[in-house]
Amino acid sequence: IGITLMIVNNRRSQPKIEEAKKMNPTPATSWPEGKPYTTKMDAYPDWDSSDVKGSFFKINDMLIKEVLEELPPLYELPEREVKWVERMLNYNVTGGKMNRGLMVIETVQQLAKFMGKTLTPKDISRFAVLGWAIEWMQAWLLMADDIMDDSQTRRGQPCWYLNKDVQKIAINDAYFVEMLVFKMLKRHFGAEPYYHQLVDLFLETTFQTEIGQMMDTLCLNLTLEDFTVERWTSIVKYKTAFYSFYCSVALAMIVFGIQDKAAYNSARDILVVMGIYFQAQDDFLDCFGTKEQIGKIGTDIQDKKCGWLFCKAYCELDITPEQRQLLKDNYGYWDDAKVAKVKALYRDLDLETIYRKYEEDSYNEIMALKPTVEGVLPWSIFEIFLSKVYKRSK
Repeated sequence: IGITLMIVNNRRSQPKIEEAKKMNPTPATSWPEGKPYTTKMDAYPDWDSSDVKGSFFKINDMLIKEVLEELPPLYELPEREVKWVERMLNYNVTGGKMNRGLMVIETVQQLAKFMGKTLTPKDISRFAVLGWAIEWMQAWLLMADDIMDDSQTRRGQPCWYLNKDVQKIAINDAYFVEMLVFKMLKRHFGAEPYYHQLVDLFLETTFQTEIGQMMDTLCLNLTLEDFTVERWTSIVKYKTAFYSFYCSVALAMIVFGIQDKAAYNSARDILVVMGIYFQAQDDFLDCFGTKEQIGKIGTDIQDKKCGWLFCKAYCELDITPEQRQLLKDNYGYWDDAKVAKVKALYRDLDLETIYRKYEEDSYNEIMALKPTVEGVLPWSIFEIFLSKVYKRSK
């Protein structure tokens, strides 16, 4: 029986071995035999445009299944650890709004229409893998960020690290999910001529995000006088704008073979402005949004964040010495009474009205950049993105 099973398994693995040989040669990492696995076109489910989110979730289910199937034969991972990976992925990579991932699909479809290309339902499903690559990248970033920020909830449930049997294991889990992003790219796009551009974009985007995260976390060592709007802008540009906005569009541009650097520059200029505005929204909602609205309990005040509201109040508004002292005495403490005093001052300063004006100014700045992409990229890409974030309340 053992010999029979071995023959059957060898026959089943043969197509995977042949597929692996067609990929970009990587002899240093081609052990064991048959690695890396690839996904054939007929394995992708047909995309159903009448059920976009349902179709998108099917791709995630497929990706998790692929990971779980690869780990024992290629990495000798025991069943207990495989079960852990399954639980960890299901807990962390879903539950968000999925705007970043779905925007890959939106951009792909708009570019196809713009360039006169036809996409099959399986083509769209395959490109949805890139959408989930962004979602998984965000997942590991948030897993790590929650630990650094002592966050309590994420997407309506306790942060992963707060589970009693997880705690510090969550640090390695975050790294694990990061690596799965690159495994995903290789399995689904490793044979494509643009594969190295996809990897390069994810490496660069991850590093840009880490730059922003470093600037954000090092605020713990700074004084409140250092919390300027300029510093906030730099933090959120790198921590949020590139991975949340630019990456989705750039991925679609890559797979459509766009090589014009000016096209990427124009797209980036628009999407960075949009990303900075998006983070100002996040900062506003962290303070004034409810747990039901934003899916978490805001802790920016307690964490002494260099946030938009604080920077505006402390560095740009003409506040009294007493108000300045109130912020010094109460900002950055895990004390409900102190947090309440900061929020009350924000209301007294009418920061909501100031924020609403900033929102309108950002919208106008984005619309003023429309001529920079005319004839190069469809403006509909940016309209769709803007419709998802403009005046959002969650």
